[in-house]
Amino acid sequence: MFFLPDGLLNILLLSIKFSHSLSIITQDLHRELEWCKVHFMRNILAHVSRGEKGAFADKLKSIWLQSTKATALQAAQMVIEEYKHRFPQAIATLEEGLEDALQYLAFSSFDHRKINSTNVLERLNREIRRRSRVVGIFPSMDSYLRLITSYLIEYAEDWSTGKCYIKQSLIEEQRVALQQAA
Repeated sequence: MFFLPDGLLNILLLSIKFSHSLSIITQDLHRELEWCKVHFMRNILAHVSRGEKGAFADKLKSIWLQSTKATALQAAQMVIEEYKHRFPQAIATLEEGLEDALQYLAFSSFDHRKINSTNVLERLNREIRRRSRVVGIFPSMDSYLRLITSYLIEYAEDWSTGKCYIKQSLIEEQRVALQQAA
């Protein structure tokens, strides 16, 4: 079972690492769910021989370079047709998660490079690990929580003042557009 805290009920787009076990979330959220393109591509490339990974990866990247969902689906269909007999498992993985991996294209107000992966979250986690490694051993769990909380407050302030990754006005525009479309 999947539970959402009250503050997360207004999610526009949820970007997660590609995992079969998380497909149940879509039934509970009834929101747009996006697989992180980087992790999705890694899962696809796991089924490709080492010598052909480079060429196949370039073809996959061409899918995510498209500006609209229709052209991305056309590019994906070309990749599927070209490689379906050579790498059937890779193509099956691509077909299974393609719709979810292209959800970010529905958000025309946002810079697609910023929302098609979990890079922001991974950067935040790296910074937390870096800051906790500097201290080394914490005297108590409370001291660890104070360090992490102070960094997260600082990070949230950066988002609200101007060094934000996605401007709040763009989020509001997208929210209005989605409500009008519904």
